[in-house]
Amino acid sequence: MGYELDADGRHRLDGYFAEVGAALNHKKRREAFAVYALGLFSHLERKSAEPIAAAACGDPASCDAYHQKLLHFSANAPWDDRAVRLVAARHAIDAMSAREPVTTWIIDDTGFLKQGTHSVGVQRQYTGTAGKVTNCQIGVTLSIATRSAHVPIDAELYLPESWAKDPVRRAECKIPDEVRFKTKHELALDMVTRAVEDGVPGDVLLSDSAYGDSHDFREAVSVLGLDYALGIHATTSVWLVDRANRRRGPPQSARVVARSIGRRAFRRVTWRQGTGGKLSSHFALRRVKVAHDDGSEPAAREPLWLLIEWPEGEKEPTKYALTTLPRAMATKQLVRILKERWRTEAVYQEMKGELGLDHFEGRSFRGWHHHLSIVLCCYAFVVGERMRHFPPSQGRPGDSGSIDVAA
Repeated sequence: MGYELDADGRHRLDGYFAEVGAALNHKKRREAFAVYALGLFSHLERKSAEPIAAAACGDPASCDAYHQKLLHFSANAPWDDRAVRLVAARHAIDAMSAREPVTTWIIDDTGFLKQGTHSVGVQRQYTGTAGKVTNCQIGVTLSIATRSAHVPIDAELYLPESWAKDPVRRAECKIPDEVRFKTKHELALDMVTRAVEDGVPGDVLLSDSAYGDSHDFREAVSVLGLDYALGIHATTSVWLVDRANRRRGPPQSARVVARSIGRRAFRRVTWRQGTGGKLSSHFALRRVKVAHDDGSEPAAREPLWLLIEWPEGEKEPTKYALTTLPRAMATKQLVRILKERWRTEAVYQEMKGELGLDHFEGRSFRGWHHHLSIVLCCYAFVVGERMRHFPPSQGRPGDSGSIDVAA
């Protein structure tokens, strides 16, 4: 984006910090938050407590004490992450909704690459951030989006069983007694439930096949009152259904359904104008019921759309999704909604590259979540400023890759 805050912008930042400060409910925490957040907004190469303290402290002799204060605030102080994140979410929602409605929620996860073995939750595990199994932490996030803006509002650290059941590790990283092992699906549903309880706007939940393949996850999302458009693997078994939603033939994999349709049944859909031209691919829809073995009668199961994508140049379809979105919805509209999920990875990269999302060097469970809360607050303010300075009619906000909001 690359602009300096004018007087109105500085006034908005002061007001925003005051709102966050009210949630922190402690004078010293309010002061520490402001220093930490301004450090994340700065041009520091490394945005962890020590360099932030060094940059903010005018007296080298007192720098260590200043550093310890920031460490205490970010790693140990018992402030409420949910309350602080809700302030950030509402700030972003107000700015986004002034331009266009918040329609979608996105569940995804990202890796925090680590070299050692002592950071809370770290182990060798797969992360899309590296595209392989590597030594890392995994954070599960909930984002909200309009057609042109996207902001994460909540995050949870995935705590592997090897950590959750190890009393020594738990003690070393100050994992609260009430924290127990939860799958990524369960962490995601916790965040979705909180967002529903907090009245966050949105109608449709999106995620990739790591979540969409779970029948329990899909059912829980529906129970919470949301539609969904969730990726699935090509091996997911479904029944084709007729206009009366009756099964036709035996269950078959989504891949077999796609192959049986034939290339001619796929239609090109353009969902967005990108910086390099129009983004488009070929899609087909089929009405199906999922053939999972949960003991329920197939006749009572909800009919869904199976959306299949066959990109140009590929020998066969490559992506599959199930959605509860209305039968009357145009394919182009459905594709546009589903493709809003693609921005999540770009947001992760921006938050890591510009706001130090993955720069936290502490080891504690609370510290990881506190650091994420401060980063989420900073990014929410950035999104709010973008919506004011770069409305959707001027193109996609943030394409420059810079989030300089020097105060």
